[in-house]
Amino acid sequence: MAEDNQEWLTSLRTKIDGIDEHIQSLITQRAAIANEVAQSKSKAESGGFYYRPEREAQVLRAVKERNEGPLSDEALVRLFKEIMSACLAQQKPLNIAFLGPEGTFSEMATYRYFGHSVKAMPEATIDRVFAEVEAGVADFGVVPIENSTEGAVNNTLDMFINSPLKICGELDFPIHHNLMSKQESLENIQVIFSHRQSLAQCRMWLREHAPHIDTMAVNSNAEAARKASYNEHAAAIAGASAAAMYGLKILHKDIEDQTDNATRFLVIGKQLLAPSGDDKSSLMVAAKDEPGVLFHILRPLNDQGISMTRIESRPSKKNKWDYVFFIDVEGHVEDPQLSNAISEMQRYTSNLHILGSYPKSV
Repeated sequence: MAEDNQEWLTSLRTKIDGIDEHIQSLITQRAAIANEVAQSKSKAESGGFYYRPEREAQVLRAVKERNEGPLSDEALVRLFKEIMSACLAQQKPLNIAFLGPEGTFSEMATYRYFGHSVKAMPEATIDRVFAEVEAGVADFGVVPIENSTEGAVNNTLDMFINSPLKICGELDFPIHHNLMSKQESLENIQVIFSHRQSLAQCRMWLREHAPHIDTMAVNSNAEAARKASYNEHAAAIAGASAAAMYGLKILHKDIEDQTDNATRFLVIGKQLLAPSGDDKSSLMVAAKDEPGVLFHILRPLNDQGISMTRIESRPSKKNKWDYVFFIDVEGHVEDPQLSNAISEMQRYTSNLHILGSYPKSV
């Protein structure tokens, strides 16, 4: 019986070896064709012009539609993301600026969106991410825009007021916070470091489990982990990758107050994308100082049957009590209904700026 079982396992392994060989051959063929495509676009000065987010979104959607299991949609999308990332990098790896330092959720989101065959460039501030993309040092940037628990990231919104950059993509990234330290328990911890957003997202857990321990906000979760690695009586709230990077023990996993806690990240670049078939658009609107102006601005969206998914207001930084509105809607600006709605909205605005039309998060 044991011999029969061994023969059966050997047979299965032989089949897997054959399948692996076939998969590798197909990947090689795909890479060769992708290289031909890249070379046909090599006249572009930057890799950002031969990377097309809308085309990648179409490929990934097709992967999900073809999936019959047993692998999950997420697993297959990640596999194909890495294949496409490696193929694209044959000519020139994309330079991607993100809100650093290394070990942050922004870095994790960067690799989740672009794959690992890119050159990730940590920047100290959101302003620097925008600056590097505007200067052409980075092909794209990755910045947080909102958290499902704590709301908008105002600094990112404010940067769009004067930036020429466009939104080229989005990613909804699950955020799981962990308490980490060199200690074995909370008993000897005197201070907990983390980013202020993370502290806010874990306030209930901290109140229940660490009410007498001081908390201190720092610039990033990775910085919190670094500080905890040098302080025997400190802990940090950060992602699991930060614990591995700085040699810390994870004392408590998933301490966020909301189990579905997530942060939405935006990909910023210089491109205004073509339709992908399932898109969102972001608008920045400066309203005229008239009674009922917001009602009149939003009414065309309703008249055209367009769903608004988000609206935020921010000071324009030009005049006191002067505001701009950031509006996310379903559809692409080239869609007739949205195009008509925008034309009607402009009657009631002093300025309407299209921040981008981009594929929905896959």
